[in-house]
Amino acid sequence: MSPLLNHVARCHNAVLPGPRRPFRIGAAVVGWVLPEFAAALLRFPAIRRDGDGVRLDAERAGELWAIGLALAEQGVLGWRDEAFDVRAEPGGPVLTQLDRGALPAFGVWAEGVHVNGLVRAADGLRVWVGRRAADKAIDPGKLDHIVAGGIPARLSAAEALVKEAAEEAGIPAALAAAAVPVGRIGYAMERPEGLRRDLLYCYDLTLPPEFVPRPADGEVAGFELWPLRRVYATVAGSDDFKFNVNLVLIDLFLRTGLIDPDGAEGRALRQALDGPAPAVSA
Repeated sequence: MSPLLNHVARCHNAVLPGPRRPFRIGAAVVGWVLPEFAAALLRFPAIRRDGDGVRLDAERAGELWAIGLALAEQGVLGWRDEAFDVRAEPGGPVLTQLDRGALPAFGVWAEGVHVNGLVRAADGLRVWVGRRAADKAIDPGKLDHIVAGGIPARLSAAEALVKEAAEEAGIPAALAAAAVPVGRIGYAMERPEGLRRDLLYCYDLTLPPEFVPRPADGEVAGFELWPLRRVYATVAGSDDFKFNVNLVLIDLFLRTGLIDPDGAEGRALRQALDGPAPAVSA
């Protein structure tokens, strides 16, 4: 398998249900939890057994935040004090909110935005590359997009993009609003922090050559402007980029023709990005 396909496959490494059990709010399956976490949930009066899984009654859905906080205080899961909407499926009705740090333990969908920061130079397309701060909880020091982040509760993808652009890279709202949606990428991935079921809203943002992003909130250590081919070589030859950034960049390579979308590798990559990925090779 090609290194690029392996990047995609690693983000599709979760086998569901596997050992996990359904976590329901009302009749809707919103997450998948490990047996020991299901047992921890059953200590709360609002949670009860439900066949092979556990259930929070719909009329008590608002208690999920307090349940998550209590488990965080016990050291059972992470906590970031950032509310995310909980849905059974992306785009579905919001059932309640849960802290971002608790999402992997519950195995619920999380939505985020990823922005390709592009500069069209005389010698070809260039891409702004960020480096994650050394104190980031996830993948510290890895390479990243110019803008990438989760979509907090009650915000749309476009609204989250403008917010993250200002906070992470000092991009003015009027400039960030010019970002063009180019697709969505979803995956289910087992990570040290738990089950990541993510849906990424992908954007291209063409920036003027004179604009230079600046780290604004400490989450990014700095930015560099790279030729697209250098980005490609780094993705193809290393794990230097954050795990899910690779997928969005592979999509960019296909859309710009750097990888022939009609060739054998291009067709395999598009199929992997759009659906279940092949197994990771040894």
